[in-house]
Amino acid sequence: MKVLIIDDEKSARNLIETMLLDVCPEVKTILKAADLETGIQTIHKEAPEVVFLDVEMPKYSGLRILDFFEDKEVDFQIVFITAYDKYAIEAFKLSAIDYLLKPVDVDELKNAVGKTIRHLGNKKVSSKLENLKKSIQHLKLNTLPLEVPKGISFVSYDDILYFEADAMYTKVHMKDQSIELVSKPLKYFSDQLEGNDFFYKCHRSYLVSLKHIKQFLKQDGGYIVMSNGNNIPIAKNKKEEFMKCIQTLF
Repeated sequence: MKVLIIDDEKSARNLIETMLLDVCPEVKTILKAADLETGIQTIHKEAPEVVFLDVEMPKYSGLRILDFFEDKEVDFQIVFITAYDKYAIEAFKLSAIDYLLKPVDVDELKNAVGKTIRHLGNKKVSSKLENLKKSIQHLKLNTLPLEVPKGISFVSYDDILYFEADAMYTKVHMKDQSIELVSKPLKYFSDQLEGNDFFYKCHRSYLVSLKHIKQFLKQDGGYIVMSNGNNIPIAKNKKEEFMKCIQTLF
């Protein structure tokens, strides 16, 4: 397997190279680049199967890699290397993009290589990267505008427990026990939050924040208990997907 390491710090490139040689016999060729532009040239010339990509670099962040491919499909796997805070890590998880935290741990590096091998040939990398950019933007803003009768109320995602359909309106249940009535259907919010997987539509009438789930109970067909004590039903055809979603995020 051929890999490329893109990192502006020489010591970081050398460290990852040493680790790969020590614990990953599958890696036969290791290429290195000190910035994104040089890395892109190497990708076009050498066609690596896996790229270890630093996020924070001068001039171009590693997150901008798609800017250099225009409409061309990304056909290699990417493992981001980052020292980002917890919100960015949530974004990586939401987008199903592999990442390593600095300082890089040798066992985590080995696991990352194993995962990339299993996903070689997967053509969904470009869409995952787009979702990553959207997720990071959402998490940076962390605010949702609600058109309420008195005007517009700007609320933090963290303060929303769940959305409840009410005909062509939506009730937004808040952490402080208040309820905002918004003159938009539930689908409007489902579409708005499509890139934020911490909100999950478990039923045609409910869109819940996974951060505020207290329990999942199997009796009576299965339902969720939210942090305010309210019970939310789960549609029969959503149960398996819901459990997979929980296992992925937590």
